[in-house]
Amino acid sequence: MTIGKIYPTNHFIRAYKSLPEKIKLRAKQREKIFKANPYDPRLNTHRLKGRFKNYWSYSINYEYRIMFRFIDDETVLYHDIGTHDIYK
Repeated sequence: MTIGKIYPTNHFIRAYKSLPEKIKLRAKQREKIFKANPYDPRLNTHRLKGRFKNYWSYSINYEYRIMFRFIDDETVLYHDIGTHDIYK
């Protein structure tokens, strides 16, 4: 399974712009891995629970995550990016 299209929400774009440059660079590197295989073990991709049960998340590093939804097998909607605070 490969991801062909990623659509960021306006919320994601605003959150991304406020990140440190080092995290933005790391996010771009991780996105390449994600597009090739969204379930690559290096990403720790997992389904969320509770009020975010329709969302998934993958790791940029130990602290930062990208929250997203699968639209179909090749399309993803990026919802948010940040620390664990994005789940609150």
